[in-house]
Amino acid sequence: MAAAGSFLAERKIMNEAECILKDDGILIRPVRMGGSQFAENILEDLIAQGYSGKELLEKFKEQSKKIRPAVVQLIVEAHEIAKSGKATSLDELFGAED
Repeated sequence: MAAAGSFLAERKIMNEAECILKDDGILIRPVRMGGSQFAENILEDLIAQGYSGKELLEKFKEQSKKIRPAVVQLIVEAHEIAKSGKATSLDELFGAED
């Protein structure tokens, strides 16, 4: 993971990254807004699933802890793809839509 750390540091990505589908690629950059957007999305989803009260709080904590590792993994995978020099289609990257 040292290579990922160097890759992230060079791009000034400290805690979070924003991944944007652009043309035939993915743009990865440091998050420019506060983490509140992730929090809002998580809460909205959990409320839609019917959670409330203490159960909502516990589920929110669980989901919030999963964001950073998932983003780091996406960055590592994107770096490996970029380093390989081969193009990857969106279907290959995210799976084909059914």
